[in-house]
Amino acid sequence: MRVLCLGDIFGKPGRQALERTLPALRERHRVDLVVANAENAAGGVGLTVDTARELLALPIDVLTSGNHIWKYRDVLPLLDREPRLLRPLNYPKSVTPGRGLGLFSAADGTRVGIVNLLGRVFMDPVESPFTAALEAVEELRRETKVILVEVHAEATSEKRALGFLLAGKVSAVYGTHTHVQTADEELLPGGTAYLTDLGMTGPHDSIIGMRKEEVIQRFLTGRPAAYGCAAGDVRVCGALFEIDPASGRASAVERVHERVTNE
Repeated sequence: MRVLCLGDIFGKPGRQALERTLPALRERHRVDLVVANAENAAGGVGLTVDTARELLALPIDVLTSGNHIWKYRDVLPLLDREPRLLRPLNYPKSVTPGRGLGLFSAADGTRVGIVNLLGRVFMDPVESPFTAALEAVEELRRETKVILVEVHAEATSEKRALGFLLAGKVSAVYGTHTHVQTADEELLPGGTAYLTDLGMTGPHDSIIGMRKEEVIQRFLTGRPAAYGCAAGDVRVCGALFEIDPASGRASAVERVHERVTNE
């Protein structure tokens, strides 16, 4: 089976890019399941109910998220109602709406477990993603051998540490959050595919999605600035994982990085 995981969808340019390209991309690569990070889909920061529904109307099976999922209050009830929308697992369960893992059916009928984690290095003070990952994987392995773990984190070291911790236990470990696609795709011991960061689905003529001039001005002056979503050089970034449904072992990982033209 083939699973396509897409990096952070950034604002309207990212959403429009997927509307234009995802059906053909899914058909061309014979994709059985699409997972996309949507925490920056509304204006570059956060997710709204309308934006979530817009994305789920596309051929996307699961939306993951990260630390910006809490920006808009209207999405909080949706986290409880919509099983296809995940938030990071390692927020305190007693006070946090939604779910951080789930079981989903791929087009070929395979049940796929997905875990959404948040890193702690240079990030919010949440519960340990390492402990949460081990507990979640143990739970999901009772139901399926095909398990994907998304690590929404800043530090490469933290993502790689989770990759090696889970090597041989899950099908793939991949990162989101930095908006810069890395070139370190590999198969770890035990058949676990790994990529430090999927990159960003959105405007690359920017500074991680925002208009360059405003970000540069803030660095020059040290003063707060209102950032706006950029628009140029839109790309779709992610990774394609080839996984054996019977064993859960990955046999290949390939980066996806496509420019979206105006034609």
